[in-house]
Amino acid sequence: MELTYSKCGDYLIPDLVLSDTKEYHIGKYGRLRRAYLKEHRPILYTNLIVTEKLFPHLEEIDTACRERLEIIEKAMMQQEGVTEALKSA
Repeated sequence: MELTYSKCGDYLIPDLVLSDTKEYHIGKYGRLRRAYLKEHRPILYTNLIVTEKLFPHLEEIDTACRERLEIIEKAMMQQEGVTEALKSA
């Protein structure tokens, strides 16, 4: 891969372009994961950024957490005997 550079004053700045242009919707759990990686796993965080895998990773984590939360909520509702009639009362 050949890099091109732009001269800005006395400096040569590499012309970098992100290859992935998909928009990712990162929710609460994705943001929490990013904060964790940034604070406690900075090398992994940097590697994910450089390889352009950070946002797909955060979206995957957010989706998995929301699905797991739904499963837990349904199990808790069954365990406590919550019904639609009870919720509307």
